[in-house]
Amino acid sequence: MEIERVKCLIIGSGPAGYTAAIYASRAGLQPVLYQGLQPGGQLTITNDVENYPGYPDGINGPQMMEDFKRQAERFGTDVRYGIATAVDFSGQPHRVTIDDQKVIEADTVIISTGASAKWLGLESEARLNGQGVSACAVCDGFFYRGQDVAIVGAGDTAAEEATYLANLCRKVYMIVRRDQMRASTIMQERVKRTPNIEVLWNSVTEEVLGDQVVEGVRVRNVLTNETKDLDVSGFFVAIGHQPNSDIFKDYLNLDENGYIRTIPGTSKTNIDGVFACGDVQDFTYRQAVTAAGTGCMAALDAERYLAANNLH
Repeated sequence: MEIERVKCLIIGSGPAGYTAAIYASRAGLQPVLYQGLQPGGQLTITNDVENYPGYPDGINGPQMMEDFKRQAERFGTDVRYGIATAVDFSGQPHRVTIDDQKVIEADTVIISTGASAKWLGLESEARLNGQGVSACAVCDGFFYRGQDVAIVGAGDTAAEEATYLANLCRKVYMIVRRDQMRASTIMQERVKRTPNIEVLWNSVTEEVLGDQVVEGVRVRNVLTNETKDLDVSGFFVAIGHQPNSDIFKDYLNLDENGYIRTIPGTSKTNIDGVFACGDVQDFTYRQAVTAAGTGCMAALDAERYLAANNLH
């Protein structure tokens, strides 16, 4: 198997990975970045980004990630296609296998593999993703100001996003599978106190309606089997995220949901020379701008680690 030695390897290519690459390449670390399964990360399936500073007229997600990539390459980042398929963090240098056919030996590894939204698995949901179907109310709620929307989920995130949407939208239908929520008591109270949220208990989504854009949602009551169509223009899925951390679980400390644990205030993991940034370690904010911030932290932490260990 081919082996290549590098100072700094970055796994993943969203805002965190590319920001880490910009800082690492400017610091002379000659980073190699593998883009992973979804080059550009979750933003590549986001049509309009209006909350990232510096783009006063907004920008579409794929274009923004192309800008990030070009900036990283301008400073010398070696951006490559490929997926990390295995890691060995048992010694130095760290070993990362790419596409099951090449091993990168790296003095430092920056993990920015992100998290993937969990979906219901409906054909109509996938077809209308970005055309009224969204997994991020904070990102996309603004586009439905004054309109009627539906959100599916029963945990704290769903309750929080429902109340967020209620501030913007005329009506919010909250589709809950059981006769109770998993959300904390305080979040449930907040939902109950919000007059324009209507909770549909014991309900599941049968289909998202519309050809080009969302025009409604068909829900079914699991007790009565009755279906009804909700007249909505936005459909939000808030049933959780899955961090892309599986290949690291034998070496890195993960929380109960699979997010990589970092030492608070840093990007450091429990393994020296391995750093994590972006959504793979952030279950709280999950925004492009916070991911970019932690990418900067990871590059600076990696640079300091190399200097302290005379690996620069």
